[in-house]
Amino acid sequence: MKILIVGGGMGGTILANNLARRLVPELKAGKAEITMLSASDKHMYQPGLLYLAVGRMTPDELYRDQASLLESTIRFHVDPVEEFHLDDQHVKTRSGRVHAYDILVIATGSRMYPEEIPGLAEHAETFYTEASALKMFKRLQSFEGGKVVIAVGVPHKCPMAPLEITFMLHDYFKDRGLLDKVQLHYTYPINRVHTLENVAKWAAPEMDRLGITYETFFNMKEVDGEKKVLLSEEGTEVPYDLLITIPAHRGMEVLERNNLGKNGWVPTHRGKLNMEGRENVFVLGDTTNIPISKAGSTAHFQADTLGENIAALIKLGAPVREYDGKVFCFIETGKDRATYAMFNYQTPPSPQPPTKAVHWFKMAYNKLYWVSARGLL
Repeated sequence: MKILIVGGGMGGTILANNLARRLVPELKAGKAEITMLSASDKHMYQPGLLYLAVGRMTPDELYRDQASLLESTIRFHVDPVEEFHLDDQHVKTRSGRVHAYDILVIATGSRMYPEEIPGLAEHAETFYTEASALKMFKRLQSFEGGKVVIAVGVPHKCPMAPLEITFMLHDYFKDRGLLDKVQLHYTYPINRVHTLENVAKWAAPEMDRLGITYETFFNMKEVDGEKKVLLSEEGTEVPYDLLITIPAHRGMEVLERNNLGKNGWVPTHRGKLNMEGRENVFVLGDTTNIPISKAGSTAHFQADTLGENIAALIKLGAPVREYDGKVFCFIETGKDRATYAMFNYQTPPSPQPPTKAVHWFKMAYNKLYWVSARGLL
């Protein structure tokens, strides 16, 4: 049984390790093999980019060698997939090599797509790549006051990131002694400050308390960099001195090129996690079109489900459980306080008042992530 995992992010890594431990007898007997294909030999702790942007982490803290995170029985190749031939059950990589499979898992993640909004890539700061986070950090260091607009596009990776960067910027400018010279203004595309209603009900009073203004029903249309104005589809505009955005995201380009889903989101059964119409093709994390948070914990919980199910398929001939939509997200609310949101398909989140204890739990998880990627946490 050939299991092929495309993508070496959190979901793919946890799944591969999970399967390697569940299928020890089959791997030893040559009845199963696990192969991972990745675009990089490095594994990035993506939530760390938020801290990098405000000078609270350094680039070297974000990375580990991907091979060091994998069980020794996993065949790992840095050779990204270029073509998916699902009818023939194989993929073709950049090197020209063909990998056949019995079970395929697509866990390629997502990418920000600022180019969708004219002027956004040229005139806004963001933190979804190492380069853009470092650029934002340098821009923040040189900023001496004015109106800071945090504008949000959807869908995007990490559902709490817009709130986190807003609250963290409040404390960043406070620590620099600039808070009385800075106006923080937050925009969101729908009629509240967050997609999740209970999170919005918690966050809006927090913004009010801190003097952060906000505008809802604001869908970014264009950035006029010369005039320093952000325009909306609704016909409104917001002037800025510093524009920080959470751009809308798409799935990876290879999925769009192979017509596996609109904007790179692969149609996925929300419980079984198989690609619609393909019983032996599964999808993980950001790559799915499931209308649920694109978060690391989503990928983690889905990987746990898939690990159990794929092992059961091999050992029992059928899956044994469904993914229930479980997500857990920390929400940093400044430099030393945090809360969290935990929810699933049936139960909405209910954020509690932020505490220092939850913040330090989050700081601890920043270090424990590498244990989590191994599937040991």
